[in-house]
Amino acid sequence: MTAESLPAELRRAIVHIARTPRLLVACDYDGTLAPIVENPDNARPRPESVGALRSLAALHETTTAVISGRALRDLATLSRLPAEVHLVGSHGSEFDIGFVHEIDPKAKALHRRLEEELNRLVDGVPGVSLEVKPASIAVHVRKASQEDAARVLDAVHQGPATWEGITVTDGKAVVELAVVATDKGHALDVVRHQAGATAAMFLGDDVTDEKAFARLSGPDVGIKVGEGETLAQYRIRDTEDVATVLAFVLEERRNWLYGEQAPPIERLTMLANESSVALVTPDARLTWLCHPGPDAPAVFADLLGGPSAGHFSIKPTRNGLPLGQRYLPNTMTVETRWSRLLVTDYLEPESAKHRTDLVRVISGDTEASITFAPRPEFGGVPVRLVAEQEGLRVLGTSEPFVLRAPGVTWEITSDGLHDTAKAVVRPKPDEPIVLELRCGTTDLSPHELPEIDRRTRAGEYWSKWAAGLKLPGVETELVRRSALTLRGLCDAETGGVLAAATTSLPEEIGGVRNWDYRYCWIRDAAMTVRALVSLGSTEEAEGYLRWLHGVLSQLAGPERLHPLYTVSGQQLGAEAVIDSLPGYAGSRPVRVGNLANHQVQLDVFGPVVELIADLAEVRGELRDEDWQLVRAMAEAVKRRWREPDHGIWEERHVPRHRVYSRVMCWVTMDRAVRLAERYNRELPVAWPKLRDVIAADVLEHGWNDEVQAFTTAYDGTDLDAASLFVGLSGLLDPSDERFQSTVTAIESELRSGSTVYRYRRDDGLPGNEGGFHLCAAWMVEAYLLTGRRTEAEELFQQIVDCAGPTGLLPEQYDPIAERSLGNHPQAYSHIGLIRCAILLDQ
Repeated sequence: MTAESLPAELRRAIVHIARTPRLLVACDYDGTLAPIVENPDNARPRPESVGALRSLAALHETTTAVISGRALRDLATLSRLPAEVHLVGSHGSEFDIGFVHEIDPKAKALHRRLEEELNRLVDGVPGVSLEVKPASIAVHVRKASQEDAARVLDAVHQGPATWEGITVTDGKAVVELAVVATDKGHALDVVRHQAGATAAMFLGDDVTDEKAFARLSGPDVGIKVGEGETLAQYRIRDTEDVATVLAFVLEERRNWLYGEQAPPIERLTMLANESSVALVTPDARLTWLCHPGPDAPAVFADLLGGPSAGHFSIKPTRNGLPLGQRYLPNTMTVETRWSRLLVTDYLEPESAKHRTDLVRVISGDTEASITFAPRPEFGGVPVRLVAEQEGLRVLGTSEPFVLRAPGVTWEITSDGLHDTAKAVVRPKPDEPIVLELRCGTTDLSPHELPEIDRRTRAGEYWSKWAAGLKLPGVETELVRRSALTLRGLCDAETGGVLAAATTSLPEEIGGVRNWDYRYCWIRDAAMTVRALVSLGSTEEAEGYLRWLHGVLSQLAGPERLHPLYTVSGQQLGAEAVIDSLPGYAGSRPVRVGNLANHQVQLDVFGPVVELIADLAEVRGELRDEDWQLVRAMAEAVKRRWREPDHGIWEERHVPRHRVYSRVMCWVTMDRAVRLAERYNRELPVAWPKLRDVIAADVLEHGWNDEVQAFTTAYDGTDLDAASLFVGLSGLLDPSDERFQSTVTAIESELRSGSTVYRYRRDDGLPGNEGGFHLCAAWMVEAYLLTGRRTEAEELFQQIVDCAGPTGLLPEQYDPIAERSLGNHPQAYSHIGLIRCAILLDQ
């Protein structure tokens, strides 16, 4: 039997409930898991059902239970169900084997009296038997004649069933009398509460199961097995159908939880227009897009929730793997190519405020299938699609959305919550199919320019900028792509800079280290635009410094800077979890917001002053407004440098006196002093002295004789890749034995093949993570400073080899599983690549 044999309405209900955050699947035993047989002692469950229940129970946030009228001990013996499946016996009165000891003396006495009376009533009646359980006694009449069965059941109902303290449950050819309250519905509620289930499915065939069906509501699913009146919404024929249902639930649940088709992170390609970002998979599926901005709720979140979370897919009708994907040279326009089909994607630059305009062009000479499934607010808003002559309207959302698609005929279907539109098109050689997703407007009218002109304009927007870069001779094209990627993470209007394009791409597959990087970190943004300054582009740095001035204008003092803000310069809301999304490859939770917003990170001031120093060097002057920022950063360091903090890695442990943070406080003062001296600014007398005091503090307390290295913090022996900045920053001469010893110690402890880990200490979070491309880049620089060029070149090549086919790098790399990890594309990683290429070119 296959899922197609089930009613279509039931299949849709199963697809829905399989996507609930915490699922409970419960069922009856006789007549549901096991076929009804003449001798109840021979009722064995179907192996397919047992396997499905076991596999469901092994899934994340999934609980299975069997709630039966049988005594718990008999149920366990007969069913031989694995320990992962919860067993509830005696219609919900037995939740564990030792239950008999929990019956009070009064109930035990009633039980003995009941057994005596029932033995008297059934004595000598052929085919009638008693099943004595710890808290109840069942009278079975299935094997008796109709007359004898009716007479015995009537006697039971007229006699002991009327006694005080007796609960009666009638079933098929059985009546059960219990000395405690019994109710499968109550039992279902107990298991649901223990599991914290957000939805429950219950399957049953008996009249006793109606009490469980009566407890179902909202997203719950009740399935009646066989004939008879029922409160269940759905009906199937027999135990064979039960096995089919359980297998289908398992398939849908597993696919939803673990995203078995999740593309490798490094193979995702970013579209950008300096106000929005989007990601497409190697087979041209739009898998990630947020609106009205990169940190807004997702309209398409297939990346974190599979197809049900929203996607916009184009592929040949006769499906096949694409031959390749590439950026058009020096642009952010992406082409995905099959043998007879080409899909071209770009975000329109310089769109109106609060608009996101994505253009998808289908060309070639073969049929293509289109699926348009928007799911605004991470799929939390019901969506209706209305087809018009010029395209589709998306209804039911707070933000307007339309898809302009003239000439395309759509078939719209609904899963009960969301609409999905599908179409089959065949472009002509000189007439491509043009699809325009317009977010933030209801306008379906034609654009004033032909598509080909707009594509040219979008390409020139990036290529003219790229043409002005001063690129190194080492990995020139990859550096150019890194520069374009960093510019794509910049917001042209506000000056803010994203740390990455995504949220919650995992640092460990299946783990909880999933963070939201769609914000502007003071440190990361300064490092990003500084990398672009090193390649000859200053406009991003100027925009960022304007952004920073705006943030500082809202604060009582520069020492009150938070580590991160939105790209518009506002405070973040609270960190939250999107429970309805299973995460990339089952990596939960999916987070929005970032608790690091409330941390103390005292290293953030140094990168800002370093940026200003590099900008002044390029310009040949230090502007007054930039000197004002330098003074603000120095003042912040003066007030707070002695405090412990959470550091660059934003650990959620208690603050420590971290070497890297102190080094960056020194960098702040050192570069500030140099700027004052170089550009004839008034130098506060306290600055040079404070610089020397901080340096002495680091050298005295940061060095650890036991490990012969500068450690993470003053209070331990653990190592941190960021401590390499003792030498990389210039605080300590690279020829100093202490720096060379630190490089060796960190290499030994934290380098693993092609990558370098941040640290290997307990950081208060479960699980592990990959090595950081940025840390590997720091190690490359440290090798160069200590005269180890060959090792530097080898490690740099390994970083290069980790880039995806379109040249993008996520945050991390797992050298054991040989796969990329973390948010993507990550500014840090591309900063490191650019820095290494420049150093190796010198």
